[in-house]
Amino acid sequence: QVSLVESGGRLVQAGGSLRLSCAFSGRTFSFRDYGMGWFRQAPGEERTFVAAINSSGGSTKYADAVKGRFTISRDNPRDTLYLQMNDLKPEDTAVYYCAASEYTIVIFNIDQYNYWGQGTQVTVSS
Repeated sequence: QVSLVESGGRLVQAGGSLRLSCAFSGRTFSFRDYGMGWFRQAPGEERTFVAAINSSGGSTKYADAVKGRFTISRDNPRDTLYLQMNDLKPEDTAVYYCAASEYTIVIFNIDQYNYWGQGTQVTVSS
């Protein structure tokens, strides 16, 4: 059983920055055993890939829309995943979800994630 809890979402002006956090807890395997990702879902739209990181933190991948502005990272001793978001734009407004995959490599396919958090709302005003 894995639990993921996101935090850090709020209302911010365009051009601003936010850092999202995702706290992991698990009974069978530890945080370092999972590839992790961030996804987002805007109202009326499908959930889409934002960024992913492998289990050791040494490899990452980003959606084109956020490349150069967002940075995914993880602190394995603290069981925490992060998403640093800079130069935010109104089109970044969405509920942001963290997810854990039983694959240890970088995964961008939503179907290969096994566990999901409840989401945190990010709203960017123009």
